[in-house]
Amino acid sequence: MDMNFTPPWPEQELSPDSLFGCLIRTAVDGIMVIDEQGLIQVYNAACVRLFQYAEAEVLGQNVKMLMPPPYRDQHDDYLTHYKQTGEARIIGIGREVSGQRKDGSSFPMYLSVGDGILYGKRVFVGIVHDLSALYQEREAYEAHLLNLREELVHVARVSELGQVSAGIAHELNQPLTAMLNYANAARRLAASGSDEDIEKVQSVIGKVAQQAERAGQIVRRMRDFLEKRASQRGCNDIVDIIDDAMALGLLGAKASNIQTHFEPEDGLPAVLVDRVQIQQVLVNLLRNAVEAMERSEQRHLTLSAKRQSEDRVEVTVADTGHGIAETITSQLFKPFVTTKDHGMGIGLAISKTIVEAHGGVLTAEPNPGGGTIFRFTVPADATASP
Repeated sequence: MDMNFTPPWPEQELSPDSLFGCLIRTAVDGIMVIDEQGLIQVYNAACVRLFQYAEAEVLGQNVKMLMPPPYRDQHDDYLTHYKQTGEARIIGIGREVSGQRKDGSSFPMYLSVGDGILYGKRVFVGIVHDLSALYQEREAYEAHLLNLREELVHVARVSELGQVSAGIAHELNQPLTAMLNYANAARRLAASGSDEDIEKVQSVIGKVAQQAERAGQIVRRMRDFLEKRASQRGCNDIVDIIDDAMALGLLGAKASNIQTHFEPEDGLPAVLVDRVQIQQVLVNLLRNAVEAMERSEQRHLTLSAKRQSEDRVEVTVADTGHGIAETITSQLFKPFVTTKDHGMGIGLAISKTIVEAHGGVLTAEPNPGGGTIFRFTVPADATASP
């Protein structure tokens, strides 16, 4: 103990032979005692380990030296307020706070404080439990859960494109066939050798390039959609996201005579989302809508995007399909629940997880004209333009 510091009780109270001294010395958790002014009177060996200050450096000093901002700035006022009103924030309650080591670094701790009278003077006894290991385990567990969720989200994306493989093949076959036809035409024209045909060759080659670009766009969208990566949120144009999702989700839909209409509201703000994950939600909703309308006489698919509030944008996907049976409505978003013959039953569950991870809500309701309306919200960035 600091030779210049005199405790407000007999020295023998902290001697190794006393019960109090034994408890303080051997405690695994940090124990300290402060007076009414917040000055440290007792500081055990566990506190030395936790805060890295030697006992002599803290005895007689204000306990706020062991606190990072904003606790440090508020401590004296809190003590005064408690003495005047008896209103407690930690005293007699305990809570998670942060401590500050001698080197300036902070660590999480659980602090429980009690007050009492010792030798006629009021004192506060604080017990400090280090939560660093618990926080590390919690962070590792949360990281593990995040990794599992991202794996499942990726599996669901692969499943989505697997289910539209026939449409993908059809969409790619069209530009590839056109390129082959144009190439054969260019070869025949070039073989003739006439100046007029040579000029036509240039035009035909331009058409080949257009079809190649079309095929490249399809492949790019597929590659971006299937790419396995960590979640990457950024400022995005919701209209662009929906356009790309429609290009993937409606592959082969023309053959089903589905009439599609997209109605975005003017002046929509940018949204703060993971672009591919929100595309995944839309692709799932679009594929479900297409399948729901396979046997419908009316096949209208309507998408809309509007500003729901200052900080939210709402996207709607409405179909005129067979609707959702009442028996399955309450379980619609649960894993492995499906009305499809060959469905995995994870598409809507994953979509709900993605939307909720973005702070939004995904709902389903009957379409008054028959079919189903799905709505979900995503966060808007009021400071950015799309």
